[in-house]
Amino acid sequence: MGIYILKRLLLIIPTLFFILLINFVVIQIAPGGPVEQAIQQAEAFQGMGATGGETATAKSNYQGAKGLSEEMVEKIKAQYGFDQPAPERFWMMLKSYVTFDFGTSFFKDKPVTQLLWEKMPVSLSLGLWSTLLIYLVSIPLGIKKARQHGMLFDKSTSMLLAIGYAVPSFVFAVLLIVFFAGGSYFQWFPLQGLVSENFSELSLLGKIKDYFWHMTLPLLAMVIGGFASLTYLTKYSFMEELSKQYVLAARSKGLTESRVLYGHVFRNAMLIVIAGLPEALIGIFFVGNLFIEIIFNLDGLGLLGFEAIQQRDYPVIFGTLFLFTLLGLILRLISDVLYQVIDPRINFDSRGAE
Repeated sequence: MGIYILKRLLLIIPTLFFILLINFVVIQIAPGGPVEQAIQQAEAFQGMGATGGETATAKSNYQGAKGLSEEMVEKIKAQYGFDQPAPERFWMMLKSYVTFDFGTSFFKDKPVTQLLWEKMPVSLSLGLWSTLLIYLVSIPLGIKKARQHGMLFDKSTSMLLAIGYAVPSFVFAVLLIVFFAGGSYFQWFPLQGLVSENFSELSLLGKIKDYFWHMTLPLLAMVIGGFASLTYLTKYSFMEELSKQYVLAARSKGLTESRVLYGHVFRNAMLIVIAGLPEALIGIFFVGNLFIEIIFNLDGLGLLGFEAIQQRDYPVIFGTLFLFTLLGLILRLISDVLYQVIDPRINFDSRGAE
């Protein structure tokens, strides 16, 4: 297992390199970058103060730069680091990334690491708590549905799962706001923010209560919108294991149903559930969080990345991309380690897995 972990850690380096390279090339050729946006803003400002004497810049590669001098365009390019060739900019970016220096945001005028640090608590709160709750609900429910397949409990809960699977989490978020956050009925929970404005003045118990008071509706929306697929995965994974010969052999030996289920079936059935954990975490952290952050006005990493893409804020885009990719690769490695913890018969080293 040690050799396998070392191989996977070494593979993280070229994987990150090629992902950053591909995205760097794509973003460089995308129109509407920060230089073009700055030129448009400068032209608009210049147009307000002058009505004639247009200085054309035929040599400029940027559309919409007709109202600015070549010198002004070059200053704008230097301001955003675009006065250097693309390969040199990419090489400088890689060297700074080794020390986790992601540069400074073009539009927020803050270091990207500071922005990521400021937004991290919101995304971690949503991601960790929602993942924990989803697994605490889905795994026991999936096991019970597998044991009572075709019975009343299984059929009645299938309707609930169908609704949870079909309706996106942000729709549940809107409904929860309408009913419980002062929309049209009750005002039991706050509408926005992670904590109250007087959070620093509260006692420790008051801070905990205030935090979970704000988190209730966002977490409930994410759990309702995300537990169905994992429940189905757990159910059919257990059903497949329950139909195998080793289960019949264990039952013929007189073992209790609980001993068969949790002593033999659980270990094998949970492998497929663990296999999907990294993707589930990444999806919940950085994709599912986006709409929840927008609806509940929670300023997290998902919203930060979305705004950076809209503004072509390249340092923030690459910083969040690097963080998401690194976290995803580490989570995949952790899931492989958990494979062997749950089932020691799995030996990645002997199979030469990579």
